[in-house]
Amino acid sequence: MEKISLLPEYTSSSPIAVVDSGMGGITVLRKLHRIMPNENYIYFGDSANSPYGTKTTEQIRKLTVKAVEALMERGAKSVVIACNTATSAAAAYLREKYPDYPFVGLEPAIKPAALSAQWPKVLVLATPLTLKEKKFNDLMARFEGEAEFIKLPAPELVGFVESCNLDSPEEIAYLEKILEPYSGNKVDAVVLGCTHFPYARRQIQRILGDEVLVFDGSLGAARQCKRLLEEAGLLNDSAEEGIVIFENSDPTKIEKCKFMFNYKG
Repeated sequence: MEKISLLPEYTSSSPIAVVDSGMGGITVLRKLHRIMPNENYIYFGDSANSPYGTKTTEQIRKLTVKAVEALMERGAKSVVIACNTATSAAAAYLREKYPDYPFVGLEPAIKPAALSAQWPKVLVLATPLTLKEKKFNDLMARFEGEAEFIKLPAPELVGFVESCNLDSPEEIAYLEKILEPYSGNKVDAVVLGCTHFPYARRQIQRILGDEVLVFDGSLGAARQCKRLLEEAGLLNDSAEEGIVIFENSDPTKIEKCKFMFNYKG
């Protein structure tokens, strides 16, 4: 593969781009905005092709690379791939092709969950493809001596978030059905291995039990983005709050993206 080192000129006011298969990555955007409110952001959701978790790795790689490169060409100073599945499929390829560019990817918060107690029982909630990916299984294998892991696919949960059908009777019934075997504090921790899933965090906590620790990788990704931009001298030093632009391959989803960004549930 040809490595590309020459990229457009970026300034501190250039935007940070956030890419996701749909609206789940807004959970990452919210964390980014919380710790860097003066930055400018472009959020691109590929809802027309959602969900990614049921597609092949090659399909996801092509979709992700196309979206990321378009945002790079528009002057994004960093791209956060705010999707565990897209990160697994495309991040290594992009980093090899653009070795000097500050990409940030998502991965399930396996490490903090595994180290949260002595030999914890950890439920890992993710899309079917994420649970099959070599990258994910290699990560889990690194900590198999520290914890007991239980993999649980939850493909339908993505659809509830994409339709903004949050805390609905249908979503609650689905969560209760798949989580019932682990309810009542039968596990010590749960990893939300898809960026859509934090929108169901409250219901997941209620079903599993108040003592169960809940982990997701969004804050870690936001902190990594800030660190990379700081090292590159590209942090925005403006005293004013930045702007957030929402774009989507399905234009009907843009208003829903704005709603999810401001969602207080």
